[in-house]
Amino acid sequence: MAQNAKENLITQPPARSLFFFALPMIIGNLFQQFYNMADSIIVGNLVGEDALAAVGASYSFTTVFIMIAIGGGIGASVLTSQYLGAGHYREMKSSVYTFLIAFAVFSTLLAVLGFAVNPTVLRLLKTPDNILPDAVSYLQIYFVGLPFMFMYNILSANFNALGRSKIPLFLLIFSSILNIVLDLWMVGSLKMGVAGAAVATVIAQGIAAVISLVILMRLLSTYAVEGKVRRFRSDMFVTGVKVAIPSIVQQSIVSIGMLLTQSAVNQFGSSALAGYSAGTRLESLCIVPMIATGNAMSTFTAQNLGAGKPERVRQGYRAAYGIIIGFGVLLIAVSQLFYEPILSAFVEQGESAVAFETGTAYFRFIGFFFSFLGFKAITDGILRGAGDIKVYMLANLINLAIRVAVAQLCSPIWGIELIWYAVPMGWTANYLISYLWYRTGNWKRRNLLKNERQDCNE
Repeated sequence: MAQNAKENLITQPPARSLFFFALPMIIGNLFQQFYNMADSIIVGNLVGEDALAAVGASYSFTTVFIMIAIGGGIGASVLTSQYLGAGHYREMKSSVYTFLIAFAVFSTLLAVLGFAVNPTVLRLLKTPDNILPDAVSYLQIYFVGLPFMFMYNILSANFNALGRSKIPLFLLIFSSILNIVLDLWMVGSLKMGVAGAAVATVIAQGIAAVISLVILMRLLSTYAVEGKVRRFRSDMFVTGVKVAIPSIVQQSIVSIGMLLTQSAVNQFGSSALAGYSAGTRLESLCIVPMIATGNAMSTFTAQNLGAGKPERVRQGYRAAYGIIIGFGVLLIAVSQLFYEPILSAFVEQGESAVAFETGTAYFRFIGFFFSFLGFKAITDGILRGAGDIKVYMLANLINLAIRVAVAQLCSPIWGIELIWYAVPMGWTANYLISYLWYRTGNWKRRNLLKNERQDCNE
């Protein structure tokens, strides 16, 4: 029974298997975004505009760490997926254990670093003085719980690598509901303000992480292997890191871009920041289907290359375009027709005209370009799943450079609108570079297991 998910990805029709594998990831990631957005909605309505701006200022920083965790998990799990596709279950287990240990250590170090430097970073980003204390308080509590957030996202990536994308979905639904309940209690009843929202998030993430670890250990026990499973292998660690670093870069581009451009937004005042924060939260929600389909493409590619079926990867890639275009059309309709009630969940139109107008302008503009991010995501997914990382990483860095350069250099001259014009420019450049490299076919020759064959047969 443990092999059924694997068989779906390497034997079923590519369009069907890719879509139904991606669907729980999409739903799960939507709940992840609701989970993250709950703090903004609740403090914005129960505390006020400055509290919303404080959480928004913190969000750009915390999202960088979330994407490091997601990117690291996806990158490291490529090796796990390829071992699963090849049927090497002992090595697959070693891969899972190796990266759980590695990221436990890494996340603890990041938590200490983030706790120490976040006040300095917020000042460098020109965070308005009236919201700085709340933003610092939110982040310091958040970093205490950072290892739990890392653990949960690494575990989720391993579930997806094993073809069990429904498990993270159920856990996210549970933790999202728990986070909202705790938010309402701590912010609304206990009047803890922004700090209460941060504490609620840490508790919910911690409980979800522990439950995830227990379920994964039980799932791994269903794969029968001969011989001792090594808990940490340095060769797997080195191979996985080579893929994880570009994956971290790719997953972090949006959040790092938001962080580095936030200083440009901050100069327009806390009301503009509140509106921009609301708009970027909605953007994060809308891009979920695009990012999730790209991540599914990565696992699909890794498993099929591990099974020696590169033509299925091409078929899946063509099918992924249809999925992305379908979601893109839906998101255009949502952003143009329903922006008012959606934005009103964050800021009241009458009470904060500047915030509402800023959020509306950003969300309605960016709604036309989500498909470009999707095209980039599925193309990057193939390169990441194959371990073909050099051009893929370069494309994502160019994406980031375009976004930051245009925001920092042009918005002071031509206005805040230049900050969001840069976003589709970066996405399009990234996609074109990755697509041209995909066309070379080099990715088909980058199977990560080719250097592991001898080890697997020992």
